[in-house]
Amino acid sequence: MKKRISVILCVLLASFVFTACGASNETVSYDEESIEQATEFLIQYCASVDEVTVEQWKSLSEFELNYQLMESGLPFTPEAFLGALDAWPAAVEECGDYIGHGDFQYEATANELTVTTEGEFADRNAEIEIVYDENARLDSLTVNAEYGTGEILAKSGLNTVLGMGTVFAVLIFISIIISLMKYIPALGEKLKKKPERQETDIAEPKIEVEENSVSTDNLMDDTELIAVITAAIAAYEGTAGTDGYVVRSIRRRPSNKW
Repeated sequence: MKKRISVILCVLLASFVFTACGASNETVSYDEESIEQATEFLIQYCASVDEVTVEQWKSLSEFELNYQLMESGLPFTPEAFLGALDAWPAAVEECGDYIGHGDFQYEATANELTVTTEGEFADRNAEIEIVYDENARLDSLTVNAEYGTGEILAKSGLNTVLGMGTVFAVLIFISIIISLMKYIPALGEKLKKKPERQETDIAEPKIEVEENSVSTDNLMDDTELIAVITAAIAAYEGTAGTDGYVVRSIRRRPSNKW
């Protein structure tokens, strides 16, 4: 009984292993000749088309673009075809004018087919990579520029300098802010002194009012003194009233020294 169970388990395990291996070996089926023709046409067309024609392609509606590509018999989707037309000028700007390319190399997986070739440009070579989906329709076109060791080191050095420069600039800015923080207490004290000065200015008119009141009191005292003196003179003269007397000024008589 145990031997039978072990045999069944071995058979199941073997079938699972073979099934997994068979599934992993499945790749996108494609016709190499048709893919090669489509890839060659795409590269040559992108290298020769001008900006006016590209704009004409972009001005077409989705239906018109689909119809044009279907009539040509090329396995291109509208999005992928327009994306390839946009990617090629950027590659020319980075690598120079297109000269030619080498043989195609195919790498198929379960989801896509990748076609690569060595592209020759005026300034530097580049790897041209065209990807097709599981239905063997164009998915994307990419041009990867190949830089030499010196160019890579130069770019790395430039990136390092820019990064360090940015860090030092930020540090200098922070140090300037910290150095200016010592003036903040002085500014706070100045702001506190301004209300005190305003209170002092408001209190000054009160002093003036008091002085005016003092001068008014002195004037009242002089009036009473005049009335008393006038009454005394009238009594001395024996007159009934003070209508005939006018006191114009009062002077203090200096004391006699005997």
